Order: sequence, then C-alpha cells, then structure tokens
Amino acid sequence: MPRISPREFERLPLRVHALLAGVPLHDVWAVDLPRTRGGVTLDAFLRAAGGRPFRPSTMVRALLGIRFFVGRLLGWDRQRAATGAETFATRLTPADRSASLAPPGTRDGLFRVVYRFENEQLLEVINRTVHGAALTALVETATAYRLYFGVYVHGVGRWTPVYMALIDPFRRVFVYPSLLRSVRQTWGETYREPVKKAVS
Repeated sequence: MPRISPREFERLPLRVHALLAGVPLHDVWAVDLPRTRGGVTLDAFLRAAGGRPFRPSTMVRALLGIRFFVGRLLGWDRQRAATGAETFATRLTPADRSASLAPPGTRDGLFRVVYRFENEQLLEVINRTVHGAALTALVETATAYRLYFGVYVHGVGRWTPVYMALIDPFRRVFVYPSLLRSVRQTWGETYREPVKKAVS
C-alpha cells in the first residue's frame, strides 16, 4: 500500500487543506478499490462497514497492545487538560458544522470527530505525545475508487518529534499497510462483483 506524494493529495479538492493550514502533513497513503458500482460515498461505505472499515491484523493488534501498555505505564495517553481552543473543531465554520454528518466531538474509538462529510472525514486525538489528525477521503474515478489516508501531527512539546521517530518505523512498515489492506478486504466484502448468471 503506497505512501503517495503530498502533491497528489494536496491537489484534491478537500476541506482539510484549508482547515489544517499550518499543521504539518506527516504522511499520506492511498489504496485503490475496485469500482463494482458507481456513486459509493465514504459515508455510505463507513455505514455499510459498521463504522469499522479498518480491521487490524493479529500482528498489528499485538503492536498496538504493546504501545498502549507502555502508554498506560508512562501516562502518554492521559488526556491533556485541553481547552476548547486546542481542538481542530474550533476552526470549523458554521457551514462546516451544518454539513457534518456527525457532530464535532463525537467519540470514534480512540479519536473524536472533527467533521464527517459525504466523502471526507477528519478525526483527531489529543494526548501527552501528539495532537494528531487522521483524514480519510474517497475519490471516484472512471474505473476505480481511491481511498486516501492522511496523517497530520501538531506537536505538543519537545517530546513529539522523539515519539514520532520511535513509532514511525512500526507505523509505516506494519500498521498502515495492514490497515489499508484490511480496507480493501472490507470493501470487497461490502461491494462484491455481481455474479453473472450463465445464459442457457
């Protein structure tokens, strides 16, 4: 599952580019999905997948388990004493809030929703290591769909670059490729190619 050029990602007409202006794009990935039908939106896919298009493999679950165990020991994942001004949701316009299909601040696993539009979703996490955001977008082409997954990292102190340097090898070699393969599998199970009946 390839990391892609930020230039390709930044050419897409996505709300995130303006909303997170000034927040570093750490990296961005993409996975191509077969076009068995037209008009599928990200929101429709998420709902059809029960809100869980990513299915961590056994290895990824083990790595995440180690990370969260260490995080509990060291207090990494304790919520910062966040003020409302810290959340990216404060950058939303009234039009953004009205268009969002989920209220900003809604819990989504370890994350909180910043916005969820028809083909674009931004989630964020704020803890003692990072203020991070995960952008998922679905783009339909004439022959396929492409799902983009972008990661933004806003530092919360001197520890953030060290923390990212420690986890990046695992994240880039194991975690994200596995998660994106699972998206392709979930997509295939959700939107199977119709079986053509034999003509007698």
